[in-house]
Amino acid sequence: MLLRNKLAAEFMGTFWLVLGGCGSAVLAAAFPDVGIGLLGVSLAFGLTVLTMAFAIGHISGCHLNPAVSVGLWAGGRFSASELGPYIISQVLGAIAAAGVLYLIASGQAGFDISSGLASNGYGEHSPGQYTLFSGLVTEVVMTFMFLMVILGATDRRAPAGFAPIAIGLALTLIHLISIPVTNTSVNPARSTGPAVFVGGWALAQLWLFWVAPMIGAALAGFAYRWLGREDDA
Repeated sequence: MLLRNKLAAEFMGTFWLVLGGCGSAVLAAAFPDVGIGLLGVSLAFGLTVLTMAFAIGHISGCHLNPAVSVGLWAGGRFSASELGPYIISQVLGAIAAAGVLYLIASGQAGFDISSGLASNGYGEHSPGQYTLFSGLVTEVVMTFMFLMVILGATDRRAPAGFAPIAIGLALTLIHLISIPVTNTSVNPARSTGPAVFVGGWALAQLWLFWVAPMIGAALAGFAYRWLGREDDA
């Protein structure tokens, strides 16, 4: 597969993840009487990955996330030469989706961009007012577990064809756990898209949602290399 096709797929897939996940949070989570709430938003994020894994997994691997690309590289599953282009495409896709979401959301009376556009945050910008340390631990651990599921489910020894389901459900579970803490990132691109439009506090806190997921992903990649290695004997 040509690199340009892979990058286009990553752009489109990350666009869908941010539009579907953040869009559900901004537009549908608190809709009067019939809002989907935390459970619905969690499911929406999982469904974006599940659907795109089937749609573009055979083209680009369906990373949709700089941390996933780094974790797969650390696990020996992804070429370092494609790491930079993949990450750029993912971030651009996320920014484009956040732009579309902003255009839609701003059409509602009383819309206020400072409310966050589903941005990630800690301290006073955490949904549950959790500290920076809590956010750091949450994002490292959740990303670590997400990558362990990805690496395990896509292992050639795993049951074929079921990886998208396991990965989508894992992301749903991660959101169910951690939305109250950081609004759930585990994905630097997902965090960057809304932050670009919100500016201010969202950009100031964005560093955490690059550093923590990257650490968790790299640790998982190295850990799975050890965990999943076959006996040489």
